[in-house]
Amino acid sequence: MSIVLVGLNHRTAPVEVRERLAFSEEACAESLRKLVDGDAIREGMIFSTCNRVEILTATEGRQVSDTAARISDFLSETRQVPQDLLHRHLYVHSDEQAVRHVFRVAASLDSMVVGEPQILGQVRRAYALAVETGTVGRVLHRLLHHAFRTAKRVRTETGIGAAAVSVSYTAVELGRKIFGSLDGRTVLLIGAGEMAELALKYLVKAGASRILVTNRTDAKAEELATRFGGEAVDYARLVENLAQADIIICSTGADRYVITSEMARQALVARRHQPAFFIDISVPRNVDPKVGELDNLFVFDIDDLEAVIESNIREREREAQRAELIVDAEVMRFQQQLRNMDFGPIVSALKQKLIEIARHEYARQRPRLGHLTPEQERAIETMLMATVNKISHPIIHRLRRSYEAGNIDNVQAWRDIFELDSGLGKEFDD
Repeated sequence: MSIVLVGLNHRTAPVEVRERLAFSEEACAESLRKLVDGDAIREGMIFSTCNRVEILTATEGRQVSDTAARISDFLSETRQVPQDLLHRHLYVHSDEQAVRHVFRVAASLDSMVVGEPQILGQVRRAYALAVETGTVGRVLHRLLHHAFRTAKRVRTETGIGAAAVSVSYTAVELGRKIFGSLDGRTVLLIGAGEMAELALKYLVKAGASRILVTNRTDAKAEELATRFGGEAVDYARLVENLAQADIIICSTGADRYVITSEMARQALVARRHQPAFFIDISVPRNVDPKVGELDNLFVFDIDDLEAVIESNIREREREAQRAELIVDAEVMRFQQQLRNMDFGPIVSALKQKLIEIARHEYARQRPRLGHLTPEQERAIETMLMATVNKISHPIIHRLRRSYEAGNIDNVQAWRDIFELDSGLGKEFDD
C-alpha cells in the first residue's frame, strides 16, 4: 500500500491559483466519491483552506507517478484549471515523505504562521468529512489519528504556540502582560469586524472580567456581545465608556481618529487619572497618537504590535526545531506500525497456502487410509495444523526480518515461492 499526496500551498502558488482550486465542503464530498474508485485509489481525503489544497490518497499496487498523474488530471478536470498552470505549482509526496508532510501540517509546522492553532481543527474537519463520505479506510484512519497525536505532542512538549503572532492575539496578550491578569479589569472593544471578533475570542480565553463592545452599528455590537458574554454599550456615549475601561482595543474601518486627545482627557478625568491602555490595531489608526502624551495614558499602535510579533515569530522558529525532532520520531513510529499492519495479510496468505497444500495432499492420500473414526479424523487434522505451524514459523520469522529491513528481493522471493497474492506487500514496488 502506498500513500501519495499531491497539492499546493501558500509557498508554491499565489492566491489567484489557490482560489481556483479551493473546494467547498459539498464539492469535497462529491469529488472524493469520483476520485476514490476502490481499485486504483483505495482511500482519499481533500484538505482545502485559504492557504493550501491537498489530496491525500492510499493506493494499491500502482507507481507513485501514475497516482500523482491521476490526481493532477482530476484536479485539472474538476476545478477547470489547465494542466500547464497546475504543474508549475504542484508538489508530490509519497510514503514516508507524505507521512512527514501530513504530520507537519497538523502540527502547524508548515503553516504561514508557524504554531497557529487553527490548522489542527481544519485537518480534523477535513478528515471527518472524508469519513462521512466513506472514502477513508484503515491506512488513512491510522495516519490521521497518528497525526493528531503528533500535533498534541508538539503543542504540549514545545512552546511553539506560546508566543502571540496574530495582531488580535498580541493585542490581548499585551493587555494581560501590562496588568499581569485581566481578572477584575474592564476591556472596551471598539469595532465589530473580523479582527475585533478574534480579539473577543482571545479576551474570553484570557479571563477578562468585563467586556464592553461598541460599534457604529448597534445590532452588530449586540450580536457580538451576546455571543461572547460581553455587554453592548452606546457608541454615542464613547467618552463615558472610555472612562470605565482599563484597556481599550480599537479595531474599526474608520478613516479618521475615533478617539481624540480631548476625548481621552475627559475620560481620564472621569476615571480619576487611573492608568488606561489604548491598543490600536486599526489601519488607518483610530487613536490619536497625542493620547499617549497624556499622563497615565499609554498608546500602542499596529507598528508596536508588529515589533512584538516579529520577536515572537523568532521564538516560535526556535521551538519549531524541537517540534521537528518530535515529528521525525513519530514518522518512524508510524512507518513501523504501517509495516506491521501490512505484514499481517502476508502471514495469513502464507499460512492459508500451506494449509491448502496440506489438505490437498491429505485428500489425495485419504482413500488409502480406509475407514477412520471421527476421533482419528480430528487427530489427523490436528497433526496437519501442527505441521503447518512448525513449517511456517521459521519462514515467517525470516520474512518478518526481511520485511522490517525493507529487503525487497527477499520479500519478493518468498511471495514468488509460495505464489502469494501479487497485491500483497506492494508498498515496496515504488
